[in-house]
Amino acid sequence: MNTKVLTAHIPLPLAEKIDQLSLRLERSRGWIIKQALSAWLDQKEERQRLTMDALADVDAGRVIAHQNVQEWAESLSTENPLPLPQ
Repeated sequence: MNTKVLTAHIPLPLAEKIDQLSLRLERSRGWIIKQALSAWLDQKEERQRLTMDALADVDAGRVIAHQNVQEWAESLSTENPLPLPQ
């Protein structure tokens, strides 16, 4: 795998946490940072995908009125909760 060195200024408290984790896991700082960055990027990509899916639902008219959702949510703390709005 080809790699590229990136440089970043890390706040000292965060760098110290990375060093502690590195010792505890017996892994390099680089490995920990790669894992964290990969997980963060995956999360951001998934959030973008879900946002685009949601916007497509709105464009297609697949929405539930806010009032219906609010009434359902408020009913959840009662003895007779409403069914999930459709």
